[in-house]
Amino acid sequence: MKLVTFSTGDGDRPGVVDAEREVVRDLSAVLPAGTGVLDLVEGWAGYADAVGRAARGEAGAPGHPLGAVVLRAPIPVPRRNVFCVGKNYRDHVVEFGRSGYDSPDRSEDMPEHPVVFSKATTAVTGPFDDVDPHPGVTSELDYEAELGVIIGVGGRGIAREDAHRHVWGYTIVNDVTARDLQRSHKQWLIGKSLDTHCPMGPYAVTADEVVDVTALVVESRVNGEPRQSAPVKDLIFDIPELIAVISAGITLQPGDVIATGTPAGVGIGFDPPRFLVAGDVVEVAITGLGAQRNRIARRGDA
Repeated sequence: MKLVTFSTGDGDRPGVVDAEREVVRDLSAVLPAGTGVLDLVEGWAGYADAVGRAARGEAGAPGHPLGAVVLRAPIPVPRRNVFCVGKNYRDHVVEFGRSGYDSPDRSEDMPEHPVVFSKATTAVTGPFDDVDPHPGVTSELDYEAELGVIIGVGGRGIAREDAHRHVWGYTIVNDVTARDLQRSHKQWLIGKSLDTHCPMGPYAVTADEVVDVTALVVESRVNGEPRQSAPVKDLIFDIPELIAVISAGITLQPGDVIATGTPAGVGIGFDPPRFLVAGDVVEVAITGLGAQRNRIARRGDA
């Protein structure tokens, strides 16, 4: 199933998408008041049947044309920072090392362990919202198309062979990055966490809809020009490994999002670098998970 957070102009509501009819069913009509997508993920065992009936048009949930609603990030305010993984596609490791933006020095060596950082919750924005370029704060704005893994059942010390049991589903993340801040601060939190720099969605897709996650293809375009394209099977550290490593001493919680890394083709991979500027449009798509389209706002718009 494809869950969304949407608005028709009178507040955000949880919904489930009937893709065949291009309709979003309003789950607020059939769920306890105040229930959001994060609540659904956390209590999925108790909600799945009702959501499934609504998706099939059997539960009396009102439908809205998908094109007539505003889609927010599926989890508009995550419980805590988004977990992110850097340097997780081999070709991207090479382009990043050559770029001079790596820290502490240029390196094309493959990482021995996952490089894990985070993006602040206030960076999360909708799949079709404008991205604030933060003029005066950064002048080197970049894009990173990524598969986001949504945790369903939390836990600590999760073995890689059990990791699939903890995955609720998947979404799309654009890990927008201020490269100059990333380089200057010698760590990545500030350069990765500016407001609106984490477009997410449009959907949160349940894991049962994804037959083989490694076969999904992660792609990006800038102003219609193809930039990135790689299958998830090319990850250096796969999803079970990421879950095992992060949860070894950190308790994962329902609704946590893990952005798994970006393929080669980002702006700093070009010579000279091709940074985003006001008016640029970035599109990110992943097989079966939909697509997002975000414009870099012009001065005064965001």
